[in-house]
Amino acid sequence: MAVLWTCCVFLACCCGSALGSPKNCDKVREVFMSLGPSQLLLGPTTGKDLQVCMSKNSTCCTKKMEEKYQVAARRQIQTHLQASSSGLKLLISRYVAAFQETFEVLIRQAENHTNAIFHMSYPNMADHAVSTVGELFTDVGLFLLGSELSVDEFVQRFFDALFPLVYKHLINPGLGDVSPGYAECVRSLSRDVRPFGAAPGLLADQITSSGVSGKLLLQALHLSIEVINTTDHLQLSRECRRALLKMQFCPHCQGLTQSKPCRGYCLNVMRGCLASMAEIDTHWREFVSSLEGLSARMHGTLDLEQVLLGVHTLLHHAVGHALENGAPLSKQVQKVCGPPGRKPAESVSVRHSSRRASLPLQAPVKVTGEAFTSKRRDFLRTLRPYSTFYGSLADQLCDRYLSSGDGWLCWNGTSMVESYTVRVVGSGVRAQSANPEVKVKGTDPVINQIIDKLKHINQLLQGKSIPKLGSLDQIETGSGDGEGRYSGECDDEDGCAGSGGGESKSKVSKVFKSLPRSGMKYTQAPCHFLSPHKS
Repeated sequence: MAVLWTCCVFLACCCGSALGSPKNCDKVREVFMSLGPSQLLLGPTTGKDLQVCMSKNSTCCTKKMEEKYQVAARRQIQTHLQASSSGLKLLISRYVAAFQETFEVLIRQAENHTNAIFHMSYPNMADHAVSTVGELFTDVGLFLLGSELSVDEFVQRFFDALFPLVYKHLINPGLGDVSPGYAECVRSLSRDVRPFGAAPGLLADQITSSGVSGKLLLQALHLSIEVINTTDHLQLSRECRRALLKMQFCPHCQGLTQSKPCRGYCLNVMRGCLASMAEIDTHWREFVSSLEGLSARMHGTLDLEQVLLGVHTLLHHAVGHALENGAPLSKQVQKVCGPPGRKPAESVSVRHSSRRASLPLQAPVKVTGEAFTSKRRDFLRTLRPYSTFYGSLADQLCDRYLSSGDGWLCWNGTSMVESYTVRVVGSGVRAQSANPEVKVKGTDPVINQIIDKLKHINQLLQGKSIPKLGSLDQIETGSGDGEGRYSGECDDEDGCAGSGGGESKSKVSKVFKSLPRSGMKYTQAPCHFLSPHKS
């Protein structure tokens, strides 16, 4: 113990006097110059004009230095905040990009499978249907990535466009060319004669129920990035800024340029400064848990991957339904549209056998259907350790960046001591009423807005609330104060500006029933009966 005390006293003497006045300010001048050009004090002074780093003895600081130190302390803490959250922010950003890429890959696969099935089963129509199929999956992609589209409408529009192709090339393959006006007449009858049975409603419900879950996942992750960005740049209160100055740079005024605050002292200061952020903890934990719950429910009709990879099966059945009812459909069309004005057919061999699958083409490549599920599982496993991020943020900053290690003299706000003997308060706004280092008036208004958004998204993720038109967009981009002002006082050096603003992102389309409509039975299994038989 005696040896340890001797070492500590030696360290204190090297850095400056812990109890008396600094003999010279050379070390202080050197450190201060690293903060940028400024007028320097040539030697110790009385420091009568100091407001925070006051001392009974002489000091190495002037009022101008104190002001610059306060800005430096604030910026240093914000740098540490951003460094602490960088891993979490990078994790979420990477998986947002990964999920979006997965959606795009699944949509391309679904489109390719649909075209392949049409080529196998209905070769006379397949080439003519490529653009119509492409438009369907383009709309699916826009819907998943946030465009304001009605799923019912774009699905029905697809089947409307498909009906003239089925009617001409499959139901009546000997028609040859028909006039555009006649084709439009056939198209306009689609919703009345319902050639595809329950398929349009079923496909719309499948895309809606699974798509809303996928969209909600992306919206929730975008919101989580907004939460991190807000807390990374939240303006600190005047009381907090003064406490940071006292903790980090006031010892410099006594020549103690290498000192670090005692851990307990650091915890009181940082728990006071970040009291509002600690209020996010409960809602952030619930957010992570709710994401896991949503992911667990994404199976069956809520599994976007399985739904998309099963679209080709449903469409094959839908066209088959039209063919089985070809005769009555032809009567209904001719009753309204009359006989088509025939044109000489092109020299293409038309086979009536095209009504049935007959060509021995290879079936579409069978995929496992686990890419999206696997990515979600990996993401949630990596995210889980961050569920306590906001509850332990103050402790992380002290332990990682700020406070001294055990066994060393440390700064307690007034002098170098062996340990901090004042009570250390807990986290959160209420606990700060007993904080001896920082006065906290209440929860920051900006943090209250973030908490409200987390509460809302948690309700949606848990299925306790149904998102309405535009509600997800409001969660992500904010509501109320469109300028996104930060609270707290702001100095010119900070370059304070609003965090919000900008054009609102496209709103989410309306949400439909999650259960498929009754009627046509639908299996998501691949069309194995179309594959060449192997004995």
